[in-house]
Amino acid sequence: MPEATVAEVMAELAALEEPKVRAVNERHGDDHGVKLGPLRALAKRLKTQQDLACRLWGTGDSAARLLALLICRPKAFGRDELDTMLREARTPKVHDWLVNHVVRKSPHAEELRLAWSADPDPVVASAGWALTAERVAKKPEGLDLAELLDTIEAEMKDAPDRLQWAMNTCLARIGIDHAEHRSRALGIGERLEVLKDYPTPPGCTSPYAPVWITEMVRRQEEAPAGS
Repeated sequence: MPEATVAEVMAELAALEEPKVRAVNERHGDDHGVKLGPLRALAKRLKTQQDLACRLWGTGDSAARLLALLICRPKAFGRDELDTMLREARTPKVHDWLVNHVVRKSPHAEELRLAWSADPDPVVASAGWALTAERVAKKPEGLDLAELLDTIEAEMKDAPDRLQWAMNTCLARIGIDHAEHRSRALGIGERLEVLKDYPTPPGCTSPYAPVWITEMVRRQEEAPAGS
């Protein structure tokens, strides 16, 4: 399907729709019924098509938007385009994929991280905190980690769910990746008890920061040198 039309792609997405998948997704706030495996397979067939990606995004359909994020050119979007797209992306999966598959690869990522982190809309702010958590782990130079911990300590407990999750991820990354701040990160997690009772499947690590930090540090210490 090298040069598919929007109508052709939408018809294929409709054929992939499964009511049971939609029901499960809707319990998590998403509104599509296409399994991600077939969606990725379709993206692989389509390959990168920026114009088609923009038209698919414009449909407003969540499955089409997820596909668009897989076939677009992340660096082709302007800063204001990405800001508009984030504010349109209200469902969790579309929001997460936009941040992780597109914004992270954009030359505008740092500017948007700073702007979004301070946004009064908690869903927008959660994107800024997600980008901050990645910087904490991969490119912490220039970040004031102590100041980030101050903000997390003051605001995370009462933050709306998605913002709270992103701030908690940032707290955990500070504790995991920066030994000099680990004790304080653990202490904040223990005092605030955010996600302490989050249901965690067997074999998975709890998102409760003290457990998450402790487990990941243990794995790092046990990993063979150079692995």
